[in-house]
Order: sequence, then structure tokens, then C-alpha cells
Amino acid sequence: MMVYKTLKNEFEKIIMQNGLMGKEVEIKAFPLTPEEAIGNPTDRDYPIINGQERLMEANFQRARGQAFTDLYGNFSGTIEDVLNLTLKTNYERAVFISTLNAVARHLGLLKDTIHCKNDEPRTCAENAVDFVKKEFGNPKIFLVGYQPRFAEMFSINFRLRIVDLDEETIGKKVNGVLIEDEGSTNKNIEWADLLWITGTTVVNNTIDQFLKVKKDKIFYGTTIAGTSYVLSLRRFCSLAK
Repeated sequence: MMVYKTLKNEFEKIIMQNGLMGKEVEIKAFPLTPEEAIGNPTDRDYPIINGQERLMEANFQRARGQAFTDLYGNFSGTIEDVLNLTLKTNYERAVFISTLNAVARHLGLLKDTIHCKNDEPRTCAENAVDFVKKEFGNPKIFLVGYQPRFAEMFSINFRLRIVDLDEETIGKKVNGVLIEDEGSTNKNIEWADLLWITGTTVVNNTIDQFLKVKKDKIFYGTTIAGTSYVLSLRRFCSLAK
């Protein structure tokens, strides 16, 4: 839970420095429907479409921030209410992380907090292949969190291993690459040259183990936007809005 203490402290500093503490500004957070979140992509194998997770969206003075989670619900309150959340559940962490993203966007600290839609995730994965080749050459990639298009494109272009938490996904193969369970994480970290990590790790409380790894790592997605800003993490999200 150390990362959440840091995020809370840094978020509070940002709020204080920008005079937002104590203002009667309400934050609203709620889960989006799959269509609201990613439109109508041709590919239908995304976890959000299959009902395994939802995209929570926070609104702060018309700025929007998002966070993927498997535990969701509505929230309404002030910044102080968000700071007082215990962050012991995926729901509370999703509210906090989406709010951090929304406030950071409102303040102009970052721009790309809204998930791409329709067939843009496929284009994003193609962009990711180009990015990896340019930045890292031909690395062995450990994909943390099964994202269908990244898994597909990386498996074609690089040596790849995948770990996921979803029992319905574990054991399946993508172009011959087995999707393994969480117990395979450490051996795959040792094997890999590059870790490509879902931003959802900051919501499901698995991010700490990856922050400690002294290897090249890229966090991907809109969920990790504000956290990447606060912790100075490298993030890839080529078509976010």
C-alpha cells in the first residue's frame, strides 16, 4: 500500500498548491457502458465488452479522468471525501485514481485521460510495435495484463510472455503464447528485457512489485495517467483523448 500513501500525499500537495482544498466542488464518478467507454470496435474480445471489468469515469469541473476496475459503482463527493477514502478496495482505488486523472487534466498537467474508441485500440497496438522497435530494438517482452491487441501484435513481432488475473483468460493462447497466472510473474520478470504493464495495476493493488523492478518498463493506458505524472513513470497511450 506504500504507493497509495505517496499518491495521496502528492495529490494533496497538488490540490493545496492550486487552491482547490475546501472548495465546494463536487466530484462525480460512475461506470461507463462498454459503448460509452470504447465505442463499437470490430474486435469483440476486450474484457470491458465481455463484462469482466468496467471503466469508471470521474468528472471534475468538466474535466474527465478514467480508471478500469472490476469493482465499480457510483460516487459523489468533494476532493476531501476522495482524499479520505481508505483505498482498501478496487472500487475506492478506482474512484481515487479516476479523480486524480480528472483533476490533473483540469489543471493542465496532462491531456490524454480518455480511452480511445472503435478500432483505435488496434492502431494503438500497431503504434506500440513501432515504438518498441525504435526505443528498445528486439526485446523479450513481458505483457502484464492481457490486452488483446497488444498481445496479438507483440506475439507476431517479439518474443512474448503474458500474465493475467482473469481466470477465464488464463490458460488460453495468443498465437502460441500461453496466458499464465499471477504465480508466473517473478520468473517472467527475470526472463524479460521489457515489461509492458497495464495501468490497471494501480487500481488492483499489484503495482508495487513492478515499481521495484530495475528493468525497462512501460505502463500503458489511461488509468495510469495521473500516477505516471506523479511518480514520473514512462507511459504509452498513443491515441487517448
